[in-house]
Amino acid sequence: MMSFNAQTPLVILAAALLAGCSSAWNLGSAEPIPTSEVATQSGMTPEGAAVDPSNGFVTPVYSAQSYQATRLQQRASQQAHQQVPPQNVNHYVQGMAHDLIANMDLSRQQSVIGVTSFVFLDSPLDRTDLLGNQLAESLMHEVHLFGLPVVDFKTTDYIRVTPEGDFTYSRDFLELQQQQPIEYVLGGTMVQHQGGVLVNARLVSVGSKKVIATAQSFIPAAVRDALQHSASPQHLLLKAGG
Repeated sequence: MMSFNAQTPLVILAAALLAGCSSAWNLGSAEPIPTSEVATQSGMTPEGAAVDPSNGFVTPVYSAQSYQATRLQQRASQQAHQQVPPQNVNHYVQGMAHDLIANMDLSRQQSVIGVTSFVFLDSPLDRTDLLGNQLAESLMHEVHLFGLPVVDFKTTDYIRVTPEGDFTYSRDFLELQQQQPIEYVLGGTMVQHQGGVLVNARLVSVGSKKVIATAQSFIPAAVRDALQHSASPQHLLLKAGG
């Protein structure tokens, strides 16, 4: 058994200092533990760890650059595994509205506009679908946000109160005003395309039929198919035989 005297701690401390902090002292043993072994047991490399010679504990050393690099790597990994949600129809309508206003004559920005449904180019121009009607609704909202006067000509002069609800809109032209203060019509056409729908929008003067502004966009099929009809599908009722 090794004997210790009052000078033993001083000798140990001097030896540790002369070694350039290359080893850590184990209190339960008379033998020093190399710093590399202590750091390896703690999961840190010798360059990334600081050892306290008095207790053998390893203190990790962090820098701002290493922290930022780790955070950026984690964020990139999370974004790579996150599914980007598809945009809806309004996202593409916003782009068309910006293009329409950009090439529009400033002197005409106080003219009253009526927005109509979009129709398919290769079909009768008095037929449309849910996408064509939604394009008109979205463009009415965007044009109004730009401060342009818009008329909703489907509004009647009364409110129809029924057990199902209270209504003021109608698609029956006999219930609508025959005279509307509309100077320009905003509408357009659609074309089925592989992977989506091509949309052509234009602002036309009612009096002269001149094209005032135009815009185009492409709506992916996933965005188009996301629109759902409110009518419930027809179901076949089964009846047990007697």
